[in-house]
Amino acid sequence: QVQLVESGGGLVQVGGSLRLSCTASGRTLSTYAMAWFRQFPGKEREFVAAISWSRDSRTYYADSVRGRYSISRDNAKNTIYLQMNSLKPEDTAVYYCATALSALLPGRATANYHYWGQGTQVTVSS
Repeated sequence: QVQLVESGGGLVQVGGSLRLSCTASGRTLSTYAMAWFRQFPGKEREFVAAISWSRDSRTYYADSVRGRYSISRDNAKNTIYLQMNSLKPEDTAVYYCATALSALLPGRATANYHYWGQGTQVTVSS
């Protein structure tokens, strides 16, 4: 089992930046692919970004965030990050980190991920 805890959310103005963190306990994250999702009010969770296990750390992004967001990992801290730049009001959502405890990415569908954090709210004001 693994427990994931997100932090770093908050209120930011349009064009600003935030860095989200997801720290794990119970497992070493370096051996697993990790992902970030977000959920808008009344909507299903959607894929945002993912990073494969630390042996190659390939990254993947949703089209809506590519070029503005960056996912990374710090194995020493057992933490992954989501750096969010040039934020827009439509980025306002609850952001979740997730893992399937597999080295390879299980795709972008939420059903493929079995472990989730509690989420952190990001609000972008115009």
